[in-house]
Amino acid sequence: MLKLTGITKRFGDRTALSDVSFQVARGRLTGFVGGNGAGKTTTMRIVLGLLASDGGDVTLDGAPLEANARRTFGYMPEERGLYPKMKVREQIAYLARLHGFDKQTATEKATRILEQLGLGERLTDPIEALSLGNQQRAQIAASLVHDPDILILDEPFSGLDPMAVETVVGVLQERAQQGAAVLFSSHQLDVVERLCDDLVIIADGSVRAAGPREKLREAHSTNRYELITTGDAGWLRDEPGVTVVEFDGGHALFDVDSAETAQRVLRRSVDEGSVASFAPQHPSLAQIFQEVVR
Repeated sequence: MLKLTGITKRFGDRTALSDVSFQVARGRLTGFVGGNGAGKTTTMRIVLGLLASDGGDVTLDGAPLEANARRTFGYMPEERGLYPKMKVREQIAYLARLHGFDKQTATEKATRILEQLGLGERLTDPIEALSLGNQQRAQIAASLVHDPDILILDEPFSGLDPMAVETVVGVLQERAQQGAAVLFSSHQLDVVERLCDDLVIIADGSVRAAGPREKLREAHSTNRYELITTGDAGWLRDEPGVTVVEFDGGHALFDVDSAETAQRVLRRSVDEGSVASFAPQHPSLAQIFQEVVR
C-alpha cells in the first residue's frame, strides 16, 4: 500500500499542499480529483521523488519510500514527453530496455501493450504522425510497459475519444486486478465515478474527502427518493413532510424530512397503484465534489 501522511509543500509564501494524507491500495483504482491548481500534480511529483516535500511522509507497505522502490513505479505526466521522430514500438521498447529488459523481451512487451491499447496498426509510425489521442495512448503504454507495481497517471483520458477511453479503462482495470495500485487524476468526473474504487478530493492544497467511492456517496446522500409508478403520483404534492423536486405523471423525485416519511410514501404508493421503482438517490461524484469544495 502507498500511503501519504501529513504532506506539506510551500513555494515561497504560497502553501501548495497542507497536511495531505490518503492511501492507494494494491488491486484498487484510486481517483484523484480537484480543480486546476488544487495540488494534484504537486502531490504526484512528491510521491515520485521529483519534488521534495516540506513535511510529512510517503511510505510503501509501511516502509519509507526509497529510490529503488520508485523504479517499480509507472508514471504518465500530463505533459507529453515522447520522442516525436522515433517509431511507436521502437520508443516503447527503448523505455522497457531502460528498465532492464533485453531487446527481444522489450520488443515483445511493447508490442503487447500497444496492441492492447489499440495501436497495433501504428507500431512502425513515428510518434509525430499520430493523432493527439493516439499519442496519449502511446504515452500510457510507456507507463505500463515494464509492468509497474504502482501506477500514477496524470490526466490519462485527456484528448481521448469515448472508444479510446473505454480501451484505456479496460487496460487499467486489468492491471488493478493483477494487483497493481493505480492512482489517476482526471477532470472527467463521469469516468472517475465509473472507474474508481476509492476517491480522493483535493481543493486549495487540502484533502476534503477520501475513501471508498460508495461510502462517500452514502455519507453525502440526502433524503431524496425517486418513485416510478403506473398510476398518477400527483398526491405527493400534498403529502406531509414531502418536497417534490421533479414530477411528471407517474415519475417523481422528492425529498423527505425523515425515514419514517419515506416509508409512509412507499406504503401509499403501493396502495395507489403499481410501483415500478422506489429508491433513494445517491449523489453523483460531480455533486459530491461541488459540496465538499464549497
